[in-house]
Amino acid sequence: MAHEKQNYWVIVGSPENFATTREHGFTIQGMKTRQRKKAAQMQPGDKIIYYITGKKAFGGIATITSEAFEDSTIIWKSTNAKRQDEVYPHRVNIEPYVILDDDNLLDAEETALQMKHVQKWPAKNWTLAFQGNVHKIEQEDFEIARKAIEAHARVSTTS
Repeated sequence: MAHEKQNYWVIVGSPENFATTREHGFTIQGMKTRQRKKAAQMQPGDKIIYYITGKKAFGGIATITSEAFEDSTIIWKSTNAKRQDEVYPHRVNIEPYVILDDDNLLDAEETALQMKHVQKWPAKNWTLAFQGNVHKIEQEDFEIARKAIEAHARVSTTS
């Protein structure tokens, strides 16, 4: 079933979980148990932007290639001590679109402050926009982030 409109998502995760997704070649993305409804809205062709906590950085973009499915195979680990049993069971298959190297992530602040999604918070508290595991964003916000990530990737590959 084709969907009418492409959706855009921000996946928020730890550096460790981003590294795990990288180890899997950006072929699969899991979401936490409480993200079932958002995962169910994901469709092939949707785009994911990766926001990496702790580093306050964007790590890249992937394209969703499947509808959501459930799988409890342990791939990612929760960094929350209270949620050590979290298996990120809501999953989609993905393919890399633009992925930055770990030593060349894009500092997110300047880009994030241009995004409508982030402007709901005071500028000094911009990171609050990236609390939680999954956020749906507007196409304009995706384009702001995509252009910044692509420009950052080009600069790093030519220098």
